[in-house]
Amino acid sequence: MRVLLKASMDTEKANEAIRSGTLGKLIQEAMEQIKPEAAYFTTENGQRTAFLFFDMQDSSQMPVISEPFFLNLDAKISYTPVMNMDDVTKGLSQLGR
Repeated sequence: MRVLLKASMDTEKANEAIRSGTLGKLIQEAMEQIKPEAAYFTTENGQRTAFLFFDMQDSSQMPVISEPFFLNLDAKISYTPVMNMDDVTKGLSQLGR
């Protein structure tokens, strides 16, 4: 299932990771593990935030993906099922008329 992972990082923890040079490494490791089809980085509510869109094969992946963000960045994590246009088209075609 395609999902959106939103990781909002604690500002002080992210600042520490930048100062120690580990933030880039953490993000790179996450990208290699998750293999997102798209990844965007911005701020939301005053916090550094990553939006990663990827195919989650099994919900058992959630701890493996989430824990580095929790442990290293005190991040707030959310997962949201999402669709691309092909998914929407397929879903709409299954509606009764």
